[in-house]
Amino acid sequence: MGKTREIKKRIKAVGNIRRITKTMQMIATSKFARAQQKAVATKPYTEGVFELVREIAGNLASGGSDVTHPLIAGAPAPAGTVAKPLTLIITSDRGLAGPYNGSIMRLAMSHLRSHPGAREGEIEIAGRKGANFLKFNQVATTRQHAIGDKADFRDVERIAQSYIDRFTRGEIASVHVVYMKFISAGRQRPTVMQLLPLQPPTAEKAEKATAAVEYEFSPPAAQLLNTLLPAAVRSTLMQAINDAVVSEHIARMIAMKSATDNAGKMGKRLTRQYNRARQAQITTELTEIISGAAALE
Repeated sequence: MGKTREIKKRIKAVGNIRRITKTMQMIATSKFARAQQKAVATKPYTEGVFELVREIAGNLASGGSDVTHPLIAGAPAPAGTVAKPLTLIITSDRGLAGPYNGSIMRLAMSHLRSHPGAREGEIEIAGRKGANFLKFNQVATTRQHAIGDKADFRDVERIAQSYIDRFTRGEIASVHVVYMKFISAGRQRPTVMQLLPLQPPTAEKAEKATAAVEYEFSPPAAQLLNTLLPAAVRSTLMQAINDAVVSEHIARMIAMKSATDNAGKMGKRLTRQYNRARQAQITTELTEIISGAAALE
């Protein structure tokens, strides 16, 4: 009797867990649909602006123009100081997202190990899971950002503008972003992206771009770059955060679906165990009744 009661309690517990994971899967699916629409809608603009800026910069450089910009060439550090690189790591605030946070943090730690200057420089984190990971591994962070599931462009713009201001003043040497890049609903890849300085295309690509397109600037190139470059930095950082958010929802949706399926299988297995235990108990009781009746004859 005690065994069947224990199995019945486990069946009830597994059923409760299955209902919770099923609900979380449905919530993640709903959030994923909205986040995917946002990420996909902004990607053509972001990629278009970024590639246009790189192409113009490469065109100016290959054409021998003396027009340059601090966001491309960098700025000298203040006297008596050394500019250090800055690394921004984007993770989630909540767990139960499968390998999402683990993949990002493994890549981030690999980046910090392979670039000693990055480990000694400034490290900023977005998401409590990443902050807890770095704290456990005794990696000091300079700032923690609260982005959440719904990134507001004004908040991201303030972060990007602070990077632009500090980079142009020579306080930081570079900005790298470690995040989960959204490629499709079935494919996401942890990525290290160099946000600053903006890199012109390679010499080969620049020659092809120059051969294909010759630009006439109106307004002048310097004024145009002053507008386009900060816009490219802000939109690229926003796109990275949008990719991270939609990738988190995909990872949680898949993890919760797997948990729901496993809970269903476990429930069926426990039900079979319960039926066998109950049948054995009934057989034992019948045997005892028959043996008692036979003893009375």
